[in-house]
Amino acid sequence: MQSTLYKGLEFFIIFVLVPVSFTINYAPLVKGVIGLMGFIYIIYVLLKVEKLSFKIVPNLNWKSFWKATFLKLLIIVAITTVFVWTTNKESLFVVLLNKPKMWVIILFIYTFLSVYPQELVYRTFFFQRYQGLIKNEKFFLFLNAIIFSLGHIFFKNALVIVLTFLGGLLFAITYKKTNSTLLVSIEHAIYGCWLFTVGMGDMLGFPS
Repeated sequence: MQSTLYKGLEFFIIFVLVPVSFTINYAPLVKGVIGLMGFIYIIYVLLKVEKLSFKIVPNLNWKSFWKATFLKLLIIVAITTVFVWTTNKESLFVVLLNKPKMWVIILFIYTFLSVYPQELVYRTFFFQRYQGLIKNEKFFLFLNAIIFSLGHIFFKNALVIVLTFLGGLLFAITYKKTNSTLLVSIEHAIYGCWLFTVGMGDMLGFPS
């Protein structure tokens, strides 16, 4: 078993040092290599150290999940639609209406190449490695949301930081309840795809 000191250093490098370093202007290729190396390390730790197997958790409560997710989505839809309508009306559903093929392609790429890897890192790995070190459950969920938000600091946008903190809190709670990377990835994908659809994709790095 790896020491608390080792895990603390690991946490600082992966979830603080690397994201903050991405705010500095240096070669994108180097950033890509750092990110890839970090992801490979995380997968290695999950498989070889933590002995996790990438299997769907049995007996998932799909009915409860879809009900909760749908209710949260309704709230998100209402708030974000009003926000885009009042702040930048021209962006409302702009990609869906003008570039539907690109809209479909981006949603597919985002779901499988962005959302799922993020959830492996920020929920599966984070919970598996550090949950045992922090006894206060509410603080642990709060910390997860903060770290998820920090992972988006390279956008240098205050609204993105707020949105990803709130999203991180929702995803942390879902993962805590379900212990399922699949379910939290579905939830993450639904909310993220909606933000792109409604017209908030620019600030989150989506093509437009």
